[in-house]
Amino acid sequence: MTTRMPFVGGNWKMNTTMATATELAAAIRRDTADLVRSCDIVLCPPFPYLPAVAGELAGGGLMLGAQDVSSEPDGAFTGQVSASMLTDVGANVSIIGHSERRRYNAETDDGINNKVRMALDSALWVVLCIGETLEQRKAGNAIEVILQQLRHGLMDVPADQMRQLVVAYEPVWAIGTGMTATPADAQEAHRMIRFELKTLYDGGLADSTRIIYGGSMNASNAAELLGCEGIDGGLIGGASLKSDEFVKICSIAAEQYQSKQPCEGTPAP
Repeated sequence: MTTRMPFVGGNWKMNTTMATATELAAAIRRDTADLVRSCDIVLCPPFPYLPAVAGELAGGGLMLGAQDVSSEPDGAFTGQVSASMLTDVGANVSIIGHSERRRYNAETDDGINNKVRMALDSALWVVLCIGETLEQRKAGNAIEVILQQLRHGLMDVPADQMRQLVVAYEPVWAIGTGMTATPADAQEAHRMIRFELKTLYDGGLADSTRIIYGGSMNASNAAELLGCEGIDGGLIGGASLKSDEFVKICSIAAEQYQSKQPCEGTPAP
């Protein structure tokens, strides 16, 4: 069984102030000092606070991420932020394709793919988000939807850039609702994503790519989810705004990633 370094991202969305963002970042840096060798940890504050949070994280082993990135290198694109601008302020990761961007900003699979390729070409790490709505799940189309999003998101992405990419499975119906996919459901989605990566690339790359879960993960349910083989971390929303809870999730990820096992009821790969 391949052991993949866990990856835990904190997506702060449109929350915090300058003061609370720097305070939160400082607390997380302090309390994860013993974890960064066994868990990749990234904080994604709102755009205006990236430089200040970068200052708090400097030298601490944590990564700084953006919540989105433009598909364009520069030019007359009001309100957009380019990959080079992100790297200029110290960011080394970008979330792309989050369901809230797809829903509220009408982002398309093609547009998301353009962002993925721009970010990777600019040496940013990418957290590519894919996931189904409740209606799609009830209709029995969940796997079809997430694999289509995966294929579109990775179109024309060469294998040698995949080491910079993490896939985040985020069932849309579980984001910010308090609802969470069962560990078996989440693991089955991750299993199918990994199988599709094997089809798109090869078995070695599929086995080394980290697939994380995003959908109301918190300190109470993290152990059950992260204890499953194939779930390599989490993209954390609300719980990442509380330093003690976020650090607890990171600690669980670091402790459990070497003892993964299939969740009950999940088909073997």
